[in-house]
Amino acid sequence: MTSTDVTPEPEQSQDRSPSRRTPASRVSGAPWWVKLPVGLVVLVVLLGIGSRLDLVPGFDDVFGEKTKDRTGPTLLKSIQDLSRYQAASGNFQVVVDLEKDAKFLPDTLKGSRTLYVGAGSVGSYVDLGAIGEKNVQVNEERTTATLRLPHARLDKATLDPERSYAVSKQRGLFDRLGDFFSDNPGDERAVNKLAAQHIQDAAKESELTARAEKNTTSMLQGLLTSLGFKEVTVVYGEAG
Repeated sequence: MTSTDVTPEPEQSQDRSPSRRTPASRVSGAPWWVKLPVGLVVLVVLLGIGSRLDLVPGFDDVFGEKTKDRTGPTLLKSIQDLSRYQAASGNFQVVVDLEKDAKFLPDTLKGSRTLYVGAGSVGSYVDLGAIGEKNVQVNEERTTATLRLPHARLDKATLDPERSYAVSKQRGLFDRLGDFFSDNPGDERAVNKLAAQHIQDAAKESELTARAEKNTTSMLQGLLTSLGFKEVTVVYGEAG
């Protein structure tokens, strides 16, 4: 019996030159510290697309923001009896343009400019606590009465946070770095204080106190008329 020699076919030579590698072979041959960031980026992109298209149920519940109110109980510190009649209130709005410049540095490095819309109110009241018997004159028939009251005053301006907002903020490089290390970045206390001051000044120039005195007069005349007085006169000046 004659044996036949089988000659193995020569293996096809594979071109392993780097120039002919496919992109997949390049990625598969990359080290693990390169594959890991690429994989994380791809995963985040896929999850983001899935959440947009509702392909991943419950995605918003996993990465959604949850707010917890851990505020303690509110403590009553004091009680004050008020003897004033809040007779009028005015609503104001002011656009504050606050700019701070450094003396020897350009604005791109040091300086800030804030455009802020401040909305608030100022109340006007008449203090009835200082009125004594000598400030009230009544005739014997109790048909006419004359009251002398102090002039109306203004409360401090109160800003409304729901209607106050910053339109634009421009800050230099050093200011931005300071905000990065600050506990209160972009603090708006300066513009809040300035807005409240402008509103207070505007209230002084307005007719708010005159309206408060007019409303107080109407209130007292209606009250005393209901008690039987036919003529009620209210005079404003220094009570006492």
